[in-house]
Amino acid sequence: MKLFLLLVMLTTCAAKHQDLSRKMFTFPLQTNRAHVRLNATAQDFRSLTVCHRSFTDLKRDHALFSLATPTHSNDFLIFWDDKNKEMEPHIKDRKTEFGGRDYKPNMWHSICTTWDSESGLVQLWFDGLPSTRKYVSSGTQITGPTIIILGQEQDAHGGGFDINQSFVGMIADVHLWDYILSSCEIQNYVDERNFTPGNVLNWSALEFNIIDRVLIEDKLVACH
Repeated sequence: MKLFLLLVMLTTCAAKHQDLSRKMFTFPLQTNRAHVRLNATAQDFRSLTVCHRSFTDLKRDHALFSLATPTHSNDFLIFWDDKNKEMEPHIKDRKTEFGGRDYKPNMWHSICTTWDSESGLVQLWFDGLPSTRKYVSSGTQITGPTIIILGQEQDAHGGGFDINQSFVGMIADVHLWDYILSSCEIQNYVDERNFTPGNVLNWSALEFNIIDRVLIEDKLVACH
């Protein structure tokens, strides 16, 4: 397969809009520096849905999506707890746990997470299968300025990275909506059929900065 490859080493790329359809970010090294910063079109959220696909062989904790504000470093974080085998959404520095996820290494997984500030309910869709709804935080919305990062977990607004929580592998098809996506739309996303792209982050028109050693490649797909 012919690859389009962009390698960035020890530099920061200028933000730009790019169509990443059929592309992926590759994070090839365990590091406390390399990451991708996503520039969102909205800063305040009463509810939201985040979907992404990831591929890794990590056998330790790692962050999959990190949204921080000056008030809460984990205002919206998706985190894999390897010891307890749980996918853990964190909302406004409060977490909830979803166990029983078959998070197999070396294969693509589609993960969608929803949260509504009025009800305080969070729900995880893992490879198209919905979790039970759980209460995590209600009453207040996420208020910017937000910093959204792939590849690292923010312990401070835009920094505080821990090498032992860094992501190594591939991430693709990241979308963010400022509303709760319907179950049918989530299933369309999982099945890679037509769906409404994110109105805050859209993988087909993404503005981002790459910091340090991260690559853009053609998305890894199985041949039949």
